[in-house]
This record gives sequence, C-alpha cells and structure tokens, in this order.
Amino acid sequence: MKKGYKALLDEANAVVETIDAAEARTLHGRGDVVFVDLRDPREREREGTIAGAFSCPRGMLEFWIDPESPYHKPVFAGDSRFVFFCASGWRSALATKTAQEMGLDSVCHLEGGFTAWRTAGHPVEAVVAKPRT
Repeated sequence: MKKGYKALLDEANAVVETIDAAEARTLHGRGDVVFVDLRDPREREREGTIAGAFSCPRGMLEFWIDPESPYHKPVFAGDSRFVFFCASGWRSALATKTAQEMGLDSVCHLEGGFTAWRTAGHPVEAVVAKPRT
C-alpha cells in the first residue's frame, strides 16, 4: 500500500475547513447554506438526517458536481456554502478535499459528522425508505 486512509485523511484535514456541530448549527436553516449528506441511503433511513439536508451518496459526488457530467445536479451550480457530512467525518473530509479540487470553493465539513450533530441534540428528521426494485 502506497498510502493508507489515515494519510489521505491527514492530507484532507490539512487543507479543508472543518466546523464543529455548534458552528454548523448556526449555519443550519440559512438560505445560502446547503447541508450535504454523503451517507448511503440505508444509513440515512436507519438513523435519519440533518433536517433539510440534500442527499448525495459519496460515490456520486464528482458526477453530481461537474456541470459537464450527465448526472450533474443544479444544487452544486449555485453560490451556496456547502456543509458536507457523513457518519463520523472521514468520508466528508475526503469529499470536501475532492470538491475543492474540482472548483467548489465554499465548502467545509462537519467534524464528527452526523453522530456529533445528533449527540449535540440538533434537529434530525426521519428518512422514509424508497421502495427498492
């Protein structure tokens, strides 16, 4: 192995903005801020999500950000500030670094992820499972 996940996380955390749950709470609900849930749909269904968060499974992030991709999502084309989160802050750190490298300027990630948010008692909403085909 040339580089393990710990080295990748160290590199990401050295260059991305990290905010804690208290700071994230002050941003929550603002019209110019989009919370992006990078977790798998099954995680979201099992645990809920930050109220109002946009769901973007980590595996689709690059495709949804890039306006030249056939999978592009307009939410990433605006002038919003983005707060990425996952379960514990690992995937979101890596995703934030990738998004910055792609040119998404106003992006940070939630230290401790959804777990930190929920533990702090901040608003959580249930996620209804979509029918699987």
